Amino acid sequence: MGGEAVSAAQRTVRADLDVLVIGGSGVDTVVRVGSLPVPLADSVGVPPITEWAGHTGGNVALGCRALGLGVTLLDFIGDDRPGTLVRERLAEGDVDFAYLISPSGTRRAVNLVDSTGRRMSFYDARDPGDLRMPRDFYLSHLRRARHVHLSIVNFARFLYDDIAELGVPVSTDLHDWDGVDDHHREFALRSDVVFLSAAGAGERIASVMREILREGRAEAVIATAGAGGSYLMTRDGGRTPRPVPATVPPGPVVDSNGAGDAFVCGFLYGRLAGRDVEDCARLGAVAGAHACTGRGSSALIGSGELAAARV
Repeated sequence: MGGEAVSAAQRTVRADLDVLVIGGSGVDTVVRVGSLPVPLADSVGVPPITEWAGHTGGNVALGCRALGLGVTLLDFIGDDRPGTLVRERLAEGDVDFAYLISPSGTRRAVNLVDSTGRRMSFYDARDPGDLRMPRDFYLSHLRRARHVHLSIVNFARFLYDDIAELGVPVSTDLHDWDGVDDHHREFALRSDVVFLSAAGAGERIASVMREILREGRAEAVIATAGAGGSYLMTRDGGRTPRPVPATVPPGPVVDSNGAGDAFVCGFLYGRLAGRDVEDCARLGAVAGAHACTGRGSSALIGSGELAAARV
């Protein structure tokens, strides 16, 4: 099941492809609530409900582009209104977007966000299991990419063999992986840089990070912990995660949507600039904190602001 590719006239192609993002676009419906969990009630009054095009792959593409990197996003979307929102948002962010039409439509999520910026996301993983991205659609992009970032959508796992053959470095974000769910495991073990949230594995996060390094090919594993900062482990850095302090946001915390994706962007920006892994994690912390100061995924940090942090 491959979908229908857009024609070359419908998109532009940059020669300077720093980051190729695969999958993970969609639309978030954001509902602001007083607190989480939400009390059980038949009806609850809330502030105006908003929609944001982004999701993890879209947010990483937009964030990397805001930092001045050359970015292309490849994905499936639907021939529907959410798909139009995705295309418009990526065009506004100057992201090269090449897409295939999926009969299942564009991915959606409903995010409940409380007054402190915490969120609870209800994700609509509507892609059919047999969805595949054709090689003739992605190979030309893959061959000129400096780095690939794979979202954990199922069809993206089938690109690993080509990525390995071409020797392109690859990263992924496992989000709240508990270290057990099989869906995430191949992404965890076949990526050079692995991001995940410390919340999923809880007290087992250190052992999950060690397992990724022991069983897979990762050079570095980074577990983000929100206001608690992040934890870093590298293949040659011992068995204990090294803490990386959180950065104080430059304004009031409004929304944590997209903060983890922004962390990825800051980290990749540093990595592509040749910075060491600790500096990359600190740059990620600065970008993640900045993202919390805007609604949805609207607060994208620029390279000047990131440089001003003097990491």
